[in-house]
Amino acid sequence: MTDLHDLSALDLLAQYRRKALSPLDVAKDVVAWIELCEPKLKAMYAFDPEGALASAKASETRWQKGTPAGGLDGVPITIKENIATRGVPVPLGTAATELKPAPADAPPAARSREAGAVILGKTTMPDYGMLSSGLSSFHALTRNPWDLSKNPGGSSAGAGAAAAAGYGPLHIGTDIGGSVRLPAGWCGIFTLKPSLGRIPIDPPYIGRVAGPMTRSVADSALLMSELSKPDARDHMSLPYQSFDWLNLDRDLKGLRFGLMMDAGCGLPVEPEVTAAVEAAARAFEAAGAIIEPMKPFFTREMLDGADHFWRMRARIDLLALPPARRAKVLPYIAGWAMSSEGQTGEDVFRNFSQFMIMRAAANNACLPYDYVLSPTSPVVAYAAEWASPTNDFLKPLEHIAFTVAFNMSEQPAASINCGYTRAGLPIGLQIVGPRFDDLGVLRAAKAYETIRPAQKPWPKPA
Repeated sequence: MTDLHDLSALDLLAQYRRKALSPLDVAKDVVAWIELCEPKLKAMYAFDPEGALASAKASETRWQKGTPAGGLDGVPITIKENIATRGVPVPLGTAATELKPAPADAPPAARSREAGAVILGKTTMPDYGMLSSGLSSFHALTRNPWDLSKNPGGSSAGAGAAAAAGYGPLHIGTDIGGSVRLPAGWCGIFTLKPSLGRIPIDPPYIGRVAGPMTRSVADSALLMSELSKPDARDHMSLPYQSFDWLNLDRDLKGLRFGLMMDAGCGLPVEPEVTAAVEAAARAFEAAGAIIEPMKPFFTREMLDGADHFWRMRARIDLLALPPARRAKVLPYIAGWAMSSEGQTGEDVFRNFSQFMIMRAAANNACLPYDYVLSPTSPVVAYAAEWASPTNDFLKPLEHIAFTVAFNMSEQPAASINCGYTRAGLPIGLQIVGPRFDDLGVLRAAKAYETIRPAQKPWPKPA
């Protein structure tokens, strides 16, 4: 019998409708499981068992009356800590932040609460979200449930670990360079980085999105149906479209996929990653898709431009802090940011211009194809204590060459597990679509989910 904390959101809702399960019983089971796992995993921030159980009790009453509040009523959810929830401080992963309760829910939290979801608490992230790691100067070190000596990735570190470990079915992360896809790939779960503006977020920023992180494609689609609802606070959001998010049927026959195995720069793709992604491409081909090799479009100039612009942005933010607070920032982040000293105004302008160059390059490279397949990351999960796969703040972004361009191009991009290393670590397959075709990417991912090899049992880190 499947444990309650391992049930999908769709399974839970079906059982609530039949009155075969109570949201309160589910919440009690999930809370107990989190309490067992957290001493080892450290994926949670502001864990709120009492609040979750009270919310679940109210949901139970609504279901008994046949009046659920919304499409997620009674379903447990976690929210990344940089997405504000009213009354909870937002440390942004760093001990340098002055802690003040957030005055209101940010849009993803507001939509979750309105839909009746049971909010378990927040999940961890590294300092300012600028690491693909569970390392933070504020939070305890978050670990990968598949192997506690390994990193869950980031910056949605806690969300990736929580989803893989079974902290309920629904989790929300954010992504500006790979921050939902990288932990999804390294934790063996599914995620969608949606088109920019598809999910309203506050504050909005170039390339920054919120995205669902779940064990299945269908649960992410369910969460998209709520998170994509409009919110005027996001001045970069798209016009609201009422998609049939759960209509995921898609015949792959005749669809043209580009297969990009070389990002153009960054870390080389590890052999086990190459083998798993190429096997996934062959599965698409066997299902009737047309697979064509795709040339790399990403360049060293693009990657370095993004890196050095973000360094200067971070330096300005750090210099605005009082010295005592600045001293609390993770040394890796401080060293990375302060290394931008000496950049001229022309340097900053040229670095920022690389975002537009990569935007055009990504969209143009993808034009011949319906969708694009690639590794999510060139490498698999690395040492838990490291800040990045290189662990070198002068070479911090060598692992994001497959992901970051699709933030700047505003294209939807998913990560789905496509295999495991000999050591049992998950390997992520990235599926990229044209701008605004979020539902199409979900459908392509769902089609692959039905034909991929059997998955290993989910890890039990308790």
